[in-house]
Amino acid sequence: MDKNTITGLVLIGILLVGFSFLSRPSEEQIAAQKKYYDSIAVVQQQEEALKAKTEAALANSQKEVASAADSSALFFNALHGTDSKISIQNNVAEITFTTKGGRVYSAMLKDYMAQDKKTPVMLFDGDDASMNFNFYNKAGAIQTKDYFFEAVNKTDSSVTMRLAADSASYIDFIYTLKPDSYLMNFEIKATGMENKLASTKYVDIDWSQRARQLEKGFTYENRLSELTYKVTGDNVDNLSAAKDDSQNLPGRIDWVAFKNQFFSSVFIAEQDFDKVSVKSKMEQQGSGYIKDYSAEMNTFFDPSGKEPTEMYFYFGPNHFKTLKALDKGRDEKWELHRLVYLGWPLIRWINQFITINVFDWLSGWGLSMGIVLLILTIMVKVLVYPATWKTYMSSAKMRVLKPKIDEINKKYPKQEDAMKKQQEVMSLYSQYGVS
Repeated sequence: MDKNTITGLVLIGILLVGFSFLSRPSEEQIAAQKKYYDSIAVVQQQEEALKAKTEAALANSQKEVASAADSSALFFNALHGTDSKISIQNNVAEITFTTKGGRVYSAMLKDYMAQDKKTPVMLFDGDDASMNFNFYNKAGAIQTKDYFFEAVNKTDSSVTMRLAADSASYIDFIYTLKPDSYLMNFEIKATGMENKLASTKYVDIDWSQRARQLEKGFTYENRLSELTYKVTGDNVDNLSAAKDDSQNLPGRIDWVAFKNQFFSSVFIAEQDFDKVSVKSKMEQQGSGYIKDYSAEMNTFFDPSGKEPTEMYFYFGPNHFKTLKALDKGRDEKWELHRLVYLGWPLIRWINQFITINVFDWLSGWGLSMGIVLLILTIMVKVLVYPATWKTYMSSAKMRVLKPKIDEINKKYPKQEDAMKKQQEVMSLYSQYGVS
């Protein structure tokens, strides 16, 4: 390569470098260009976010449309509403309902005080309990827990919770609290629903309640708190109180009770419960609860409304006479007094006809419960004193005579002398009056 060629290449390189330097963008141009590309990225992100929101909204819309096309279409207007609380009461109880699901929300017993001795006993409140009814149409289940009811025909002691499809088609939950009673009538009646619901003659029910710890002693209250039920035409039975337990009950059931030591929530079916499954779970000490109860069952329901579903709730004390009185005038006895355990047959008879009456008589004097129990204990000890004294004296004499009996045993060690030994021992007993 000659000198002229090299010189030419060097000059071309210098020109290229100089041109690149002179044509480079200024700092302002670089900043402007960066801002431009950043703005494009932001717009792209916004477009992607908008697209995602649009797709989500479309999916939700399609879901709502699909929902409106099936079981919820029947009560579409009841899917939205205000969760209001309505109370009814009498002299002994106040029951509160929620319009969400049309169910019992809380139960307060006016004549019984809580641990603080200031506020009445609240059996349950809010999320402590739940109840759901499953009705059916061609598209599937209609679950009452998802709908808002309307309170109509409200009085001091009764209210109707109405789930309306329209002004002429609705399902009524009618609650009526009896005067001076812990028993509440519960009736389900359909109007104008015969062509809107399936023709099946039953309704499925899910009922649950966390039983509160109402006494100071967790262990003893827990031992006496259990899920109890009565088999139609048969005896009362219960799940284990000492561990988690569950059963699928064969046959028909008159009632199911979520039982505390001194109080119970009982659900009673006039037309019986069928296909009943019950569960009881232990709660931890310190949680404020004793047991977690639940029951699934079905009972009679007429979609045509010609025959109402008749049921009852009992929210009250496990008081023998109060529960026994509920059977007055009934052909088919509920036997709710069986919630009160009184012992084996003979002991039960004594407790039912003597102990309970004496206890009520003493309580009627206005004495405190502690004094009543003390007096009752003294009375029982006085009654059993003669038998106790006789047993004590006989035992004392046996201890005194033991050395003499040992001498007789030594005197007659052989088996063939057993008769002589027995005669001499009996003579000794007779001499000292031992029976």
